[in-house]
Amino acid sequence: MADEEAGDTERMEVSTELPQTPQQLASWWDQQIDFYTTFLNYLAQVVPEIYFAEMDPDLEKQEESIQRSIFTPLEWYLFGEDPDICLEKLKHSGAFQLCGKVFKSGETTYSCRDCAIDPTCVLCMDCFQNSVHKNHRYKMHTSTGGGFCDCGDTEAWKTGPFCISHEPGRAGTTKENLRCPLNEEVIAQARKIFPSVIKYIVEMTIWEEEKELPPELQKREKNDRYYCVLFNDEHHSYDHVIYSLQRALDCELAEAQLHTTAIDKEGRRAVKAGAFAACQEAKEDIKSHSENVSQHPLHVEVLHSEVMAHQKFALRLGSWMNKIMSYSSDFRQIFCQACLREEPGSENPCLISRLMLWDAKLYKGARKILHELIFSSFFMEMEYKKFFAMEFVKYYKQLQKEYISDDHDRSISVTALSVQMFTVPTLARHLIEEQNVISVITETLLEVLPEYLDRNNKFNFQGYSQDKLGRVYAVICDLKYILISKPTVWTERLRMQFLEGFRSFLKILTCMQGMEEIRRQVGQHIEVDPDWEAAIAIQMQLKNILLMFQEWCACDEELLLVAYKECHKAVMRCSTGFKSSSKTVIQLCGHTLETKSYKVSEDLVSIHLPLSRTLAGLHVRLSRLGAVSRLHEFVPFEDFQVEVLVEYPLRCLVLVAQVVAEMWRRNGLSLISQVFYYQDVKCREEMYDKDIIMLQIGASLMDPNKFLLLVLQRYELADAFNKTISIKDQDLVKQYNTLIEEMLQVLIYIVGERYVPGVGNVTKEEVTMREIIHLLCIEPMPHSAIAKNLPENENNETGLENVINKVATFKKPGVSGHGVYELKDESLKDFNMYFYHYSKTQHSKAEHMQKKRRKQENKDEALPPPPPPEFCPAFSKAVNLLNCDIMMYILRTIFERAVDPDSNLWTEGMLQMAFHILALGLLEEKQQLQKSPEEEVTFDFYHKASRLGSSAMNAQNIQMLLEKLKGIPQLEGQKDMITWILQMFDTVKRLREKSCLIVATTSGSDSIKNDEITHDKEKAERKRKAEAARLHRQKIMAQMSALQKNFIETHKLMYDNTSEMSGKEDSIMEEESTPAVSDYSRIALGPKRGPSVTEKEVLTCILCQEEQEVKIENNAMVLSACVQKSTALTQHRGKPIELSGETMDPLFMDADLAYGTYTGSCGHVMHAVCWQKYFEAVQLSSQQRIHVDLFDLESGEYLCPLCKSLCNTVIPIIPLQHQKISSENTEPLAQVLTLERWIQTVLARITGYNIKHAKGENPTIPVLFDQGMGDSTLDFNSILSYGVQSSFNYSNSIKEMVLLFATTIYRIGLKVPPDETDPRIPMMTWSTCAFTIQAIENLLGDEGKPLFGALQNRQLAQGTWSPRRASLEFPSFHLGSRRFVP
Repeated sequence: MADEEAGDTERMEVSTELPQTPQQLASWWDQQIDFYTTFLNYLAQVVPEIYFAEMDPDLEKQEESIQRSIFTPLEWYLFGEDPDICLEKLKHSGAFQLCGKVFKSGETTYSCRDCAIDPTCVLCMDCFQNSVHKNHRYKMHTSTGGGFCDCGDTEAWKTGPFCISHEPGRAGTTKENLRCPLNEEVIAQARKIFPSVIKYIVEMTIWEEEKELPPELQKREKNDRYYCVLFNDEHHSYDHVIYSLQRALDCELAEAQLHTTAIDKEGRRAVKAGAFAACQEAKEDIKSHSENVSQHPLHVEVLHSEVMAHQKFALRLGSWMNKIMSYSSDFRQIFCQACLREEPGSENPCLISRLMLWDAKLYKGARKILHELIFSSFFMEMEYKKFFAMEFVKYYKQLQKEYISDDHDRSISVTALSVQMFTVPTLARHLIEEQNVISVITETLLEVLPEYLDRNNKFNFQGYSQDKLGRVYAVICDLKYILISKPTVWTERLRMQFLEGFRSFLKILTCMQGMEEIRRQVGQHIEVDPDWEAAIAIQMQLKNILLMFQEWCACDEELLLVAYKECHKAVMRCSTGFKSSSKTVIQLCGHTLETKSYKVSEDLVSIHLPLSRTLAGLHVRLSRLGAVSRLHEFVPFEDFQVEVLVEYPLRCLVLVAQVVAEMWRRNGLSLISQVFYYQDVKCREEMYDKDIIMLQIGASLMDPNKFLLLVLQRYELADAFNKTISIKDQDLVKQYNTLIEEMLQVLIYIVGERYVPGVGNVTKEEVTMREIIHLLCIEPMPHSAIAKNLPENENNETGLENVINKVATFKKPGVSGHGVYELKDESLKDFNMYFYHYSKTQHSKAEHMQKKRRKQENKDEALPPPPPPEFCPAFSKAVNLLNCDIMMYILRTIFERAVDPDSNLWTEGMLQMAFHILALGLLEEKQQLQKSPEEEVTFDFYHKASRLGSSAMNAQNIQMLLEKLKGIPQLEGQKDMITWILQMFDTVKRLREKSCLIVATTSGSDSIKNDEITHDKEKAERKRKAEAARLHRQKIMAQMSALQKNFIETHKLMYDNTSEMSGKEDSIMEEESTPAVSDYSRIALGPKRGPSVTEKEVLTCILCQEEQEVKIENNAMVLSACVQKSTALTQHRGKPIELSGETMDPLFMDADLAYGTYTGSCGHVMHAVCWQKYFEAVQLSSQQRIHVDLFDLESGEYLCPLCKSLCNTVIPIIPLQHQKISSENTEPLAQVLTLERWIQTVLARITGYNIKHAKGENPTIPVLFDQGMGDSTLDFNSILSYGVQSSFNYSNSIKEMVLLFATTIYRIGLKVPPDETDPRIPMMTWSTCAFTIQAIENLLGDEGKPLFGALQNRQLAQGTWSPRRASLEFPSFHLGSRRFVP
């Protein structure tokens, strides 16, 4: 204490040398020549005094001292008069038009969906409540901190940029007094003070020396006081830090918690004060203890007390600058100028750039204050915001690389400020033109992901770091921000720089084109699913960016053509292997195609094709602009190579078809997940939809027959359409049928899906309306469900509200609790059964609902396609697919197979699709004939379909085949559709026979006549069906009557006797219900028990998807299971459990049921071999991971491969064996083994057991055992073993799994190390069975449910183990053979 008092006296002596009042100090500063040096000298004396007690500071006294000693003098020096009076004048001088309020974490923000330029434009609560936007559609968000209010920014809002508070012309505010009135003297003083203050803040914030200060601040005698400072990070949890502090500092829990909370809030805290050696020792201890609980030690530094004081004051000075700048635009401009000024002769960047570059090394509290400083200065002045953005882009790569290697949240990183600059339209254009920011961002992406490039320079994200990729997404977001507003005016420089950025972006897409290729697994199932999430996540992140690039290109025709050329080049560079490989030739119907020898089922294939899909998007926009005719100027036709462009998207669609056909099931769940997202609403716009468009491009540019030959070859169906093919293998037949269905579905999409602006003559609103119509055809839906199934644009809008009322009506909430939209009747005509965004389930539900509706309306059940819109000229030739020779051959072959009773290569679903294609062809021809004279229509689908086949086998046209199909009983459900098609054939025929004029004048009467004919036919058909049903019922009643008479004649005597006692019907019922002879097969218990019936049990392994019958000689199949201790049945809650596993005997359970061993299973089946490989793979994967697993592998824990439930063993599935009890000696044995003697025998066994286990004590023999026994001896063993069969000879695999299961129960139930020789293992197995059944029975009893009737499917599937089976390795312990179902 004496030393401290001496130090205080010394400090007071130094202080007395300086002026005493703020006015005097300000005057003294004004007299000095070099303010910066004078100011630092003053701070060197004052700051360490104020911040001396860092461990336990008096914050109020500290703040008071700062105000009195530093800030008030500075304000006097700045204004030259009383600062309170001056600041009050500035405060009331006028409102500034920008709000600029910086949001705190958790604060509510508002975004107007009608007026915001993009979703990042937000308002604070006060501005929102005082603006016009509160009456618009808006969204509320919770801020993560770091953003600021955009009120007053005219570039952020389409209308209503100002609230009442910030409106320029409001009462009391004029344009003249919007700027704070500062006189020249104040401005001159600010130019003198601000640079010195800013330089001090920057120098001390980025100061690295732990023991020394800059020379200007070393004016006092240095003390020997240090602090051990602990910094925040994201590697360690609260508990880890508290643990480390308690161990290292030997402090109480409360103190450690206080330190940890402060560190988490501010980013750093002094946890120990003292001499350097003591602090250094504390530092090493903290690092040592933190390494014990994490792979990363805590960040600890030893700082001198004066260094700590100046760094803390520098941040406080930053807050003061924030306050001063809020009063005047001139102050902000002077501050910005000082920050941007580079020191002459110095290689260092300007002060604000130095702060940005040091951001990743700063702690949390420092970052927050410095970011607020940027917000309140640069972002409030548009001119200087542009200068700051240029500095930001200059160092963008370095800043992003440091952020990616940092561990702090993005919300407190300087990189998060990008959204404030890149989303301003004028600023974004400037950065593109002057600094080529698109190229900078894309090059940054390539530079931060080199570790994920394989030898082919393609991305491969196997073993990726989720945290790192999450940070990379921030760079992708910046690309979205810079493109979020399309330019309205294109300068030559903007066009040139954008194209440069687009080429750079194509490099990223090139690395993604064909990434993570896969090959079909044959034979053995894949052991570990590969990582697929990262690649799909990047596709999701890029979805809107790809669309925005295409929209930017479409703003200017010349730009679009050049971009198309560049993208085409990139696709061709990625397809070099296609040209050089071997060729194969396919021939059909006189047409030949030579193409690459390739099979999706054998060769490598990738689902990731962003380059091809971008080219498809650009082609659609060329079509929309009508610029396809100019394409040959940029890409000569001989270089276009449409077959190459179509190849990769076609492979992708074939892959999806083969996955549906279960050809890839050995590749695991990762591929199924990728296919799901490929077609899901989150990704489909830039994946699945673009692949369909690319095939439409191919169909419009290639010869239709060659195109279909290519499709047949890639679907590997050329052989399936060979007339002489004969397949006996039912699995192969099923596979072929599925592939044909998938191929036909894709062909329907190619010719029928035209609802894309640029593919068909439609608008975006019509596209959205069609999506909504097809969603509501499934079932009525609430607003949220519809929105969730619609794709969002870059502004997170679906366009739902603009069109929903045109196609649907809102039904108010009823009992369900939410309102739903129901489709209007007039919109039902647009239903297309093969809508390409339907999943299989949605397709089935929609078809069922529409047929049900039509049936209720007494209409036929035909669901023909609606007339499609016209193709755009660039895609018009795609319809030629419908009437080409190969298509006719495919349709005729399908119909012929359906007619042939011996053929199995067809399904009803396949026929439905063929009917749909026929309908599309007839509708197309009808539309063309109604629009143009017959001689001008070249589309001749009717003639091609009516043409007879050339061979004897083929000597019938499609119409004839349709007539035959109507007579097939199995196709009863398709007759209405066949009738509609045949009527459409007649309609097209009549149109062909009439001139265009007649068609135009009589089309109305023809349609009425056709409707009448159709109605009469429908009525006649319904009458015929009703008559057939009546005759069928009559026939069945006659058969029943004949059988009844025959029965009475056969049992005439019995009938006569019983008829006297009761009526005939009662007699018949009694006769049927009373058996005359005892049926031994129905006796379940007792000496005459009948044999049990065993059923064949075939199960499918979830890992390899192969089926296997459960037999005792086969390899084991197992269920994933979890064994655990349970107190579910205890009668005394809170009773202490004694777990002395070494001495515990599990034969008899405590009457309290204090605890037991429960076994549960999710019911998922695996081969034992597959499970062992999976478990070994999990162990290997765990060893290679950095993070900690959620389960304990050392205790045998793992996650079920399918449902990811926690497991620690497997239950072997034991087949139920035929059981038979010999009853030959039943009667003699019953005389010897009476109930009394059986009880005596059991008691004798128990007594013997007690004698064996007693320790030198005389066992108590029960009285019952002593009475009536005499000297008679019984063969207890033979008596008790009566009726028990000998053990079955199980396979070694089953024995191993039983032993594993039983040992796990023993190990967990008794909490002892595994010991296969312990005799308690069989008893523990019986115990867990009994306890599990009892637990489930109690649960169901509480719910009032029956035991077996209320079990879930997974519990029924679990019922495959029993005490007998679990103990078959222990022949001394047989307790029965019943199959229990826990």
